[in-house]
Amino acid sequence: MSRSTELATLIQGFRLYCLAEGRRPSTIRWYMGELRIFLQWLEDNHVPLDAELLRVDHLRSFMAYLREVKADANNPYKPSSSAPLSSRTIQGYARTLRAFFSWCVKAGYLAESPASLLRVPKAAKTIVPTFTPDQIGKIFAAVDASTPAGFRDLCVMMTLLDTGVRLSELVNLQLPNLHLEEAYFKVMGKGWKERMVPIGAKVQKALWKYLQVYRPEPIHPGVQNLFLTVHGRPLSPHTIYERIALYGKKAGLVGVRCSPHTFRHTFAKNFLLNGGDMFSLQKILGHTSLAVVRMYVNLTDGDVQVQHRRCSPVDRMKIRLS
Repeated sequence: MSRSTELATLIQGFRLYCLAEGRRPSTIRWYMGELRIFLQWLEDNHVPLDAELLRVDHLRSFMAYLREVKADANNPYKPSSSAPLSSRTIQGYARTLRAFFSWCVKAGYLAESPASLLRVPKAAKTIVPTFTPDQIGKIFAAVDASTPAGFRDLCVMMTLLDTGVRLSELVNLQLPNLHLEEAYFKVMGKGWKERMVPIGAKVQKALWKYLQVYRPEPIHPGVQNLFLTVHGRPLSPHTIYERIALYGKKAGLVGVRCSPHTFRHTFAKNFLLNGGDMFSLQKILGHTSLAVVRMYVNLTDGDVQVQHRRCSPVDRMKIRLS
């Protein structure tokens, strides 16, 4: 019996392969989401949905189409945007296509990959706007911390700002992994790598109050997530996105994206500006490469000036001018 090369069938096979290889659920969802969009584009453009009939020109046409797509148009967890997809997002699509068709070849479904000649576009190196201290004050002030949901949201944003954890790590943070007395918690990061994340005294105090006063009874004894809805269910990424965007709108913030990832960038930049070192930051963020960490801390000219004033070698020496 000949093997099917129908794309929908192969995509499901690729999903099972990723599961068997122990890829993270978030990575698999990322792959499947991008491949679903690719499949839909092929169908809309009347391209045969057979992997053997695809050529690199089809893939290049799809990549050209992505440059016309608005940011987050296909993301249910983020508000839509008028801006185009970022070069880094388009780069991610290219890597997904190369990974998928490479698997098709290795698994014996294709003799060669149509993506082998697909160039992975370079991602532009841009400075991601981060929250200023004034903006952080305004977004926190927009929260009604006298309510259970409001105090929870304040704790969520404080934790994001103080630790730089990913949103997926935050929503999956379990009570047994929270060590308030020792001021740290454990998260399972990318690549199924567990790491320790330290927390500051203010977050330590806020989380203790949340647990003692505001955290509702879980809907089921098996629910061990730290952050819950008012009905005792685990808080979802979509809810956190919506809540942070809402507070940003109430605070009247402009020129910066009000999202969990902006808190991650803000943490990284301020950690270094406050005297932290790059290697500690790498460990806290959970990256194996310093090159990836550097993407979070592209400092503006103003940031560099402020840091130089703090660390100026000459200013810190007792040099007398005649």
